[in-house]
Amino acid sequence: MKIAVIIPCYNEEDCVADVFSEITSIKIPNCQIEPVFINDCSKDNTLTLLKSYNAKVLDLSVNLGIGGAVQTGFKYALSNNFDIAIQLDGDGQHPSDQIVNLIAPIMANEADVVIGSRFLEKEGFQSTFARRLGINYFKFLNKFLIKKTITDNTSGFRAINNKALKEVCNYYPDEYPEPEAIILFSLNNLRIKEIPVVMRERIGGQSSISSFKSIYYMVKVSLAIIFIYLRLKLNGKRSTL
Repeated sequence: MKIAVIIPCYNEEDCVADVFSEITSIKIPNCQIEPVFINDCSKDNTLTLLKSYNAKVLDLSVNLGIGGAVQTGFKYALSNNFDIAIQLDGDGQHPSDQIVNLIAPIMANEADVVIGSRFLEKEGFQSTFARRLGINYFKFLNKFLIKKTITDNTSGFRAINNKALKEVCNYYPDEYPEPEAIILFSLNNLRIKEIPVVMRERIGGQSSISSFKSIYYMVKVSLAIIFIYLRLKLNGKRSTL
């Protein structure tokens, strides 16, 4: 079983050493795990550090943002015949030692997409109050559209199988992709499951969603979610954007 761990990075020099060390220390029987770092035109020493570790790095020539960086990793995983692709943030929030739990439903053929949720057991870092309000908003919006409750729509700690990998390589949302991708997965009849995870505060760097961007984020993502929902409903199949 080949597993690619996709780690998008933008100015994560304070975090990548720990992230790389944690992932490379994971041992899962009969599984080959490869961390794949996507350097999204970092302006600090992220790229230099990753090269010094001899890590697999896809170095983007232009800044694509989180969605483009993650899709780059997905395309690499698909073209190199990986069975599972895991999305994991480069800021140290996502505990690599819980990867084995994240992939378990896929290995058992119980899910095509597995999302690590910090809210199922409410342990560890629960994010800021303002961000939790946004997460709850997307929970209710997506539940209204697809009739499924996903407690942590914005979680960037996810695992997908080869079937889902083909969908996200065809189309993946750009700026803030996680809530919109829930619609994409659901309307393409992919089985989604959440598992409880214990997340941490970021080790360093800066979140892509700052307070002054929060209203823009809510409006933009809401429109994107509704747009892709209507497009997929009308087409009756995958998005061809």
